[in-house]
Amino acid sequence: MSKALDGVRILDFTHVQSGPTCTQLLAWMGADVIKVERPGVGDATRKQLADVEGADSLYFTMLNHNKRSLTLNSKNETGKEVLERLVKKCDVLVENFAPGALDRMGFSWERIQELNPKMIMASVKGFGPGPYEDCKVYENVAQCAGGSASTTGFRDGPPLVTGAQIGDSGTGLHLALGITAALLQRANTGRGQLVQAPMQDSVLNLCRVKLRDQQRLDTGPLKEYSQFGENVEFGDSTPRAGNDSGGGQPGRILKCKGWEIDPNAYTYFITQAAVWQKICDVIGKPEWKESPDYATPPARLSRLNEIFNEIEKWTMTKTKFEVMELCNPHNIPVGPILSMKEISEDLSLRESGTIVEVDHPERGKYLTVGCPIKFSDSAVEVTRSPLLGEHTDEILSDVLDYDADQIAAIRASGAV
Repeated sequence: MSKALDGVRILDFTHVQSGPTCTQLLAWMGADVIKVERPGVGDATRKQLADVEGADSLYFTMLNHNKRSLTLNSKNETGKEVLERLVKKCDVLVENFAPGALDRMGFSWERIQELNPKMIMASVKGFGPGPYEDCKVYENVAQCAGGSASTTGFRDGPPLVTGAQIGDSGTGLHLALGITAALLQRANTGRGQLVQAPMQDSVLNLCRVKLRDQQRLDTGPLKEYSQFGENVEFGDSTPRAGNDSGGGQPGRILKCKGWEIDPNAYTYFITQAAVWQKICDVIGKPEWKESPDYATPPARLSRLNEIFNEIEKWTMTKTKFEVMELCNPHNIPVGPILSMKEISEDLSLRESGTIVEVDHPERGKYLTVGCPIKFSDSAVEVTRSPLLGEHTDEILSDVLDYDADQIAAIRASGAV
């Protein structure tokens, strides 16, 4: 079975998380991803958060599946010659260096265009053009600068970052989409182009509903937020809203049976207007169905705390899975708070390829995420991450057509 990106060759100059997330997605889709690393050092995450002595860390392995590793010293003259040849042979160059790093290596966008006019160059940066464009950015900085932290957490607490890596991995997802679009456009125009995905922009795109609410404040309070029902005045910016729903249907995280000893014995419960009467029946409050104080969404807005307190009295008598079993037949939107342990043990996620087990020569078997995008005609097989420089000779031979003597000379020069 062919892959969606068969025949596309990626020159991967990325490290840590944002860039590797992007290139791993492209590798899963069939692209030949050549990860370029410093000889003897490699991606910094190979040794970060190490849990098995002498083996690449999970941080590295879980972001670099399906790739080939080439070690290359780009400061070495022979190394630069090898890199120039690679630029001419590849379709896409992806990098997430600090601002200006690639220029200092002698591979500016203008130089890359000279070498290969069809090249697509894709870059992750912390900020786009503006006063902060030269600043270095990490995951949590991106979450803060992109609007996520200021709108996450509870009203009476500090801003919070989320456990979802929306700054790094979220930006990698955006960049991968940009690259595939640029490849499609190149098929029509024959020209490459520069693709950029600033981390601040990507986080803001994922926080668009909060930008929506910022504008709604101009016309009055945000009635679906808990503080409206608590008669707490709104300020001039989108507030933190705890576990309120981000949509127009009020929702909360509620305790379930066993919450006293299990930190994840909770469910998310949404009081969707279309199934309100069924909610009343399920939780044993049939009188609410016709009461003018509860029958309509506007009437319920000032009583959300009372309503969810009553619903929670019911959910606390059921496990989070029993809540699902009882509510789903009535189309009541609920969902269990699943721990990482529960997710890792979910057989259905393994059957779908969402969670996969990979065997590594240094660390043995481990779990990782599979490709989140499923194709009917392009099955994804997740293969292990490469050892440092594992494919150097192979790439020099089959991509750049060097013979054995030339490869030996390149090695002797210290270029790889």
